[in-house]
Amino acid sequence: MLIILKYLVTAAVVVIVSEVAKRSDQLGGLVASLPLVTFMVLIWLYIENQSMEKINNHAFYTFWYVIPTLPMFLVFPYLNQQYGFWLALAGCTVLTLVLFVLWALLVKQFGIHLMP
Repeated sequence: MLIILKYLVTAAVVVIVSEVAKRSDQLGGLVASLPLVTFMVLIWLYIENQSMEKINNHAFYTFWYVIPTLPMFLVFPYLNQQYGFWLALAGCTVLTLVLFVLWALLVKQFGIHLMP
């Protein structure tokens, strides 16, 4: 029963963000930028009695994983206008993967291991 609730709540959040974005670019961007998914995951982990270490690690690693994804939000509008939606999405995926690997190598120098 809990898994069904998780699916319903998670799907509802995505639909709400999508509906808000249809009505207002600024408000949609604001709502989408909130860490709603992270909050939901932290809540689900807590409800499912995961250890505090696991919950804390999730929050810690989420921070480090978000940073290399940020340039995508600046590059996507340009690529979308120049090449269309699907190529822009593919290009941003590649960009994010490359930046993630470079970021992981950089932060590894400081003892933060993002890749196994």
